[in-house]
Amino acid sequence: MNATVVPVVASASWPESDVDTITPVTGFVLSTFNPLVAEVAARCLAGQQPGARTAIVLASATGDRTSADAVAEAVASGTRVAPLLFFQSNPNAVLGHVAARWGLTGPVVCTSPTGDPMADALACAELLFAAGEADAALVITVELADDRGGTDRADAVLVTARERA
Repeated sequence: MNATVVPVVASASWPESDVDTITPVTGFVLSTFNPLVAEVAARCLAGQQPGARTAIVLASATGDRTSADAVAEAVASGTRVAPLLFFQSNPNAVLGHVAARWGLTGPVVCTSPTGDPMADALACAELLFAAGEADAALVITVELADDRGGTDRADAVLVTARERA
């Protein structure tokens, strides 16, 4: 999908500095994926008054590998899997948390693109706008650090539908 330019109302990123922290989210354990989603959403929406018809679009090329790996290791070794890992392995769980906290009742979309996650997520938002399903969208991308190094990264933008003629 090729994303077109939509009006950006607000944006946020994580990390903002070398000492940036993530606020824990009750019910989400082990992985930083879900707290990162909640963190950039809160930073992006702070001071905003998103409407009820605000969609949430989450895109991640790799998803929550930490939780997936923990479940796979437990299953492979025959040990008990922590119940919270099943709950948090679905990215809609944290998006439900974000929607409830901010009063967002628009559609929720999660994608795992092969290309640029932000471009994919913005294209999804455009489709929701074109279908008349949302007036705005909170677009979030999250990628966790991998074995090769790097750092966890998350970005969020609040975009609105263009005025229609």
